[in-house]
Amino acid sequence: MTKIQNDRKLPGPGAPLTAERDLYLRLMAQGMSNSQACRTVGINRRTGTRWRYGRTITNRAGLPWIYLPIATKPVIISPRFLSETERITLADLRRTDRSIRSIAAEMGRSPSTISKELRRNANTAGRYEPHGAHRQAANRRSRSRTGKLARDTALQEYVQDRLKKRWSPEQICHALPSIRFDHSFD
Repeated sequence: MTKIQNDRKLPGPGAPLTAERDLYLRLMAQGMSNSQACRTVGINRRTGTRWRYGRTITNRAGLPWIYLPIATKPVIISPRFLSETERITLADLRRTDRSIRSIAAEMGRSPSTISKELRRNANTAGRYEPHGAHRQAANRRSRSRTGKLARDTALQEYVQDRLKKRWSPEQICHALPSIRFDHSFD
């Protein structure tokens, strides 16, 4: 790692601070002040403040990058998808030059899942950045389209009528192909 003349390290990607963040959060949850928690963990007070409250920076292109506070609980979507915490762990393990199979074994995921994650969510320079990867995955996952039932009033009336007659969803589903409405249901 490059050093400045007075032996201070340059800012930038270095050793992962996952353990320090976890300890910092536990100390803050116990009621310790920001300054005390930062001294105990061994980080700068401003770093602790950024971890606690998040920050917004402007990149070279002039676009804002928002780093959310780590104290907030992440939104859990489904265990099927990688969480932001798992992506951070993946980035930390990848930075230590471990193989995809060993990373997958440690995380309890399939090697194909890890490989696909690293391939699909790398930035333009080919580097895997967990927060950017999480944003990309969330953008791909969002559905802006409304469902068929909400779009089609004739279908909605048909389903509602059958539900009032105490038909099961399976019975309604099997009856639909034989029914012709004025327009398609794609």
